[in-house]
Amino acid sequence: MKDKFATLPMSCRLAVTSRVLAAVFGGYLVAALASVTLAQWLPLGRADALVTGMAVSFLVYLVAVLWCIACRTAWSAWVGLLVPSVILATVSGVVRGLGLA
Repeated sequence: MKDKFATLPMSCRLAVTSRVLAAVFGGYLVAALASVTLAQWLPLGRADALVTGMAVSFLVYLVAVLWCIACRTAWSAWVGLLVPSVILATVSGVVRGLGLA
C-alpha cells in the first residue's frame, strides 16, 4: 500500500489537496454568504429569516462539497465556488448599502 502512494505524482497529490481545501473553506464561504443573503431577502420576521437562512446553509455547504469532489480540476472547483461567493457578497452588500435589510 505504501508503494502505491509513493508512485503518485506530486501534481496529483497537490490537485487533490487543493480540491479538499476548496471544499472545506470555499464551501464554508459560500454557505455563510448564502445564509446572510437569504436572511436579508426572505420576507419573514428577523428571527425566522435567520433560522431559515442557517438551515439552508447546510444544504448549500453539502452541494459545494459535492461540487468540489465532482470537478475534474482544482481550478474548476475554486472558480465554481468563488463566482457564487462574489455574486452573493455583491447582492448582500447592495441590500445593506441601500438600507433594505
